This record gives sequence, C-alpha cells and structure tokens, in this order.
Amino acid sequence: MPAFESQLSCMETGGGAMPPKSHPLAWGGAQKCQVLQGMNRHLDAVLKEKRALRQRLMKSLCQDSLPIEADFHRYAVKLLALAVVSIQKLETRLIAIRSIPQIPPTIKKMDSELTKMDLLVTETEELAEQIFKWREKQMGIFCFNSQLTVVSDSLFRSGTP
Repeated sequence: MPAFESQLSCMETGGGAMPPKSHPLAWGGAQKCQVLQGMNRHLDAVLKEKRALRQRLMKSLCQDSLPIEADFHRYAVKLLALAVVSIQKLETRLIAIRSIPQIPPTIKKMDSELTKMDLLVTETEELAEQIFKWREKQMGIFCFNSQLTVVSDSLFRSGTP
C-alpha cells in the first residue's frame, strides 16, 4: 500500500514520474469519480445483501408456515410420522456411535466379570461335592442307626439281652 500512497502524493504534487495512462490514477477526475461511485454501489449492494441474509438467519423458521392443500393433509400427517420415526432411528444410531469409544473398557469389565463368574462356578462345584459327600455320610449314619434300631427292636421284642 505504500506504493499507492506515494503515487497518489506524486500526482497531487505534480512531481516525479507519472503512472502510465492505463493506471487508474492517471485517469481524469471524472473517470475516477465514476469508478469510485461504481465500487461504492457494489459495496452498498453487498452490505444490503449481507444484512438481508443476517436477518433471514436470525428469523426463526417456525414462524413461517407453508400452506398445504386439504387434499394433501393426510400425506403430510404420514410424512410427519415418518419424520418422527427417522429421527428416533437417527438418535439410536447416534447413541450407538457415541458408545463406540466406551467398548474397550466395557470388554475389559466383561472379561473381569467372566473370570469372577468362573471362580464362583468352581467354588459352587466344590461345595456341591462336599454336600454330596456329607449326604452320603449322613445316609450311611442313618442306615447304620436304622439297622441298630431294627436289631435293638428285635432284641427288645424277643426279650433277649
């Protein structure tokens, strides 16, 4: 930009090298004015468009409603139902996608729980074996006691000591 300012000062003072005729600074005052007015109009149009876009973006879309002919109301209702279903499916898929980073810790937790369950199963099997042995012992004692009772009953009835 300093080159532009130096050329402008050279033109105003009238000294130094003049820019070539094709350069905008070498044009006459009327041409410069027209070019600047054209640029000004263009910039004004850009600013107006920017303001209009900004207002459209700030305006909520819910305030605008499109008229639907009565013949198409049932289709609109079906479309809304389909939209709700598709939004629900999208939400479930998003939840599934969000849970992907949590899968490795979950797998590690499942592995640790599985090993705990294996330990519990082996402890239960050992306990079941102990119960069966105890039951066999109790059955043996019960059978022995019942035999003693039968023998003592028969001795008691027979009257022999």
